[in-house]
Amino acid sequence: MAIGRSSMQSGLFDCMVIAMSAKKRDILVTSGLLYANGPLHLGHMVESIQTDTWVRFQKMRGHNCMYVCAEDAHGTPIMVRAQDEGISPEELIARFDIEHRADFVDFAIGFDNYYTTHSPENRELTELIYRRLRAGGHVTSRVIEQAFDPIKEMFLPDRFIKGECPRCSAPDQYGDACEVCGATYAPTDLKNPVSMLSGAKPIYKESEHYFFKLQNFEPMLRAWIRHGHVQPDVINKLDEWFTQGLREWDISRDAPYFGFEIPDAPGKYFYVWMDAPIGYMASFKNLCSRTGLDFGAYWDKDSSTEIYHFIGKDILYFHTLFWPAMLAGANFRTPSAVFAHGFLTVNGQKMSKSRGTFITARTYLSHLNPEYLRYYYAAKLNSRVEDLDLNLDDFVARVNADLIGKLINIASRCAGFINKRFDGRLSDTLPESALYEQFVSAGEQIAKNYEAREFSRVVREIMILADQANQYINDQAPWVIAKQSGHQAELQGICTQGLNLFRVLVGYLKPVLPLTAEKTEAFLNIKPLDWQTLKTPMTAHTINVFTHLLTRVEQESVDAMLTATRLEQDTMNKDKPATGPLVDEPIAEEVSIDDFKKVDLRLARIVKARPVDGSNKLLALTLDLGGETRHVFAGIKEAYKPEDLEGRMTVMVANLAPRKMRFGVSEGMVLAAGPGGKELWILSPDEGAPPGSRVT
Repeated sequence: MAIGRSSMQSGLFDCMVIAMSAKKRDILVTSGLLYANGPLHLGHMVESIQTDTWVRFQKMRGHNCMYVCAEDAHGTPIMVRAQDEGISPEELIARFDIEHRADFVDFAIGFDNYYTTHSPENRELTELIYRRLRAGGHVTSRVIEQAFDPIKEMFLPDRFIKGECPRCSAPDQYGDACEVCGATYAPTDLKNPVSMLSGAKPIYKESEHYFFKLQNFEPMLRAWIRHGHVQPDVINKLDEWFTQGLREWDISRDAPYFGFEIPDAPGKYFYVWMDAPIGYMASFKNLCSRTGLDFGAYWDKDSSTEIYHFIGKDILYFHTLFWPAMLAGANFRTPSAVFAHGFLTVNGQKMSKSRGTFITARTYLSHLNPEYLRYYYAAKLNSRVEDLDLNLDDFVARVNADLIGKLINIASRCAGFINKRFDGRLSDTLPESALYEQFVSAGEQIAKNYEAREFSRVVREIMILADQANQYINDQAPWVIAKQSGHQAELQGICTQGLNLFRVLVGYLKPVLPLTAEKTEAFLNIKPLDWQTLKTPMTAHTINVFTHLLTRVEQESVDAMLTATRLEQDTMNKDKPATGPLVDEPIAEEVSIDDFKKVDLRLARIVKARPVDGSNKLLALTLDLGGETRHVFAGIKEAYKPEDLEGRMTVMVANLAPRKMRFGVSEGMVLAAGPGGKELWILSPDEGAPPGSRVT
């Protein structure tokens, strides 16, 4: 993703953040809908934790902030899985709804309403928006050619076709967008496509489809994205899409399809991405019907309330182009802002089932405290569209050092003296009121960083204060004073001071650690903490007996989680049928021995290897074929250092037609095997045969 932030764009965004903090606000917040087709994993939790933390902060500041979400319950994948399991789609989505809700509860995600897109409210709103768009001249229909699986006898959705990107030729790309170069395209543009359902080569049939005229809204969208509604580092990516030209969006699918049927169009259904974002509105409307809230006050065109969507960067196109255009065309208000985040990696790499790092939310919860992860994510999250890495060694070290060694340590060093020496009674005054005021005054900057979603800065500032609190206790040494007769009032004051500093720190961390905050409120015998109550110290007050609020992360627990993840994957693999194509990597169309003989494999020596500027995967290789030199781009950058390749022998396809790429022309292909990323190995024959020798 291209990154850029002009001073004008920055100013608009920052002014919006500052202005929003000045008065009590009415705020509606959503996070991306979770697809009802599988368990939640730790990548999903990045978004849920980020959103929940921001919402909890707004509520602590006294704002009227509501958080809604829903199960994304329509589409072909759900229909196909339900058929495979011999149950109805409704039964499938009900099962995952129960599982997802349990995971969210255990991770302390505090939805005000969690609903489903397969609801009467969503059907009503989807049909309303569609009719308004059609009446406004923003919907058209025409006959198109569409991929059809001849074995499954059904039209194939974009995500059920894979092939080579028509723009950069990257293999194994879905039928709607390339994950390598970011291009979007029609499934018919894909090269060498295969069905992910059967592995068959699709045939093409004609069918009438309905289209939303996205291009009608280009002027409106160009203006909208430049008025603080998207992050500055998203604007350049959107400009790329504008440069390519906005195209009509296919909003219909053919039967069989699990979803809402389009009015007056028998056998045609709304594409899942049509009704999915409307699910935000439907979930809120369901909340309104139960609580008496005014739906129109939030969604009418002239609404003065705030609406924010937290999403992953992979669905920017839908939320920053289609969604605001649909809303504007249907005479609803557009979002106040769309906040995108990056992907999760584990130990520096994409989550991998083969490496045992594709960790589900439930597997994590079976072994580790949910607030460990909430804290670690917060310590890494910022307002930019950056990937977040869960480094498990760093995870253990940071949680133990910060939460146990710094934060909880303050309370454990002071509470015992108060409980044992003073019957839990705090002193009437603070011995260092200026230090307490310093902690209180830090709250406004911490609040600004929460508001701006700069959670890593929040954590950093709080830990600096925690260091100061621990230094105060070290300097005062209450354990020494406790042994001195006639110094009991001084001891009580020091420990009262320490517990008050601890209370402020837990208050600042409450959006991140709501469960620990609740335990702390019970221990301190106080009402729920909010930003205002932190300004007044807690004196002449009786606390309860201190109990452990958090315990250390043990490496054994992390190892057990990874072992369980691998075992789960092994079990899943055993449950797969022994024959038939894999869904992720279908077997290609059969070739004859005569076809195979056309491939000319030759030994080659790697003379030179260098990284390719602008590519995260490619190395540029210069190959000696025995008197002839070839230049080849190979996607092995994560697996090999260039200097380690030079001088090695390998095997290449010598008669592959040259392919023009945006980095230059590739004159062949180097053979490699493995799941990808760092686990990729080029074929390296023994020394002996000279370069150019044929491999048979």
